[in-house]
Amino acid sequence: VVEDNIEVGKMAVQLLTDLGYSTILALRAQSAIDIIESDPAPFDLVFSDVVMPGAMTGIDLALEVGRRWPDLPVILTTGYSDVLSEGGTEKFTVLQKPYSVETLAKLIGGVLQREGRVPAQAQVCP
Repeated sequence: VVEDNIEVGKMAVQLLTDLGYSTILALRAQSAIDIIESDPAPFDLVFSDVVMPGAMTGIDLALEVGRRWPDLPVILTTGYSDVLSEGGTEKFTVLQKPYSVETLAKLIGGVLQREGRVPAQAQVCP
């Protein structure tokens, strides 16, 4: 989970944990890259906010993940409809905030199944 708002990130982590997934919360896109780079094997999916402060947006993160780990799926999430209309998200699965646990479960399950990945189990990394 990549989310700069810690409260929103914790909520996403809790929902995913309740669904049986193991998670790590990164508060910045570069932190997520560093974590994955240290050992990409345990990761089945990246779930990232689109709008984040700093040099990398969620779209930038998704593009970098796709370049470096092409088999690692990315789901982007945003509460801003203008972000979707500006473009750049077409290549990715996007989940509009707010979302229900049912929608989240169905979307992640579908992406993991489509990618042939078996879900893995919450840490917070700055």
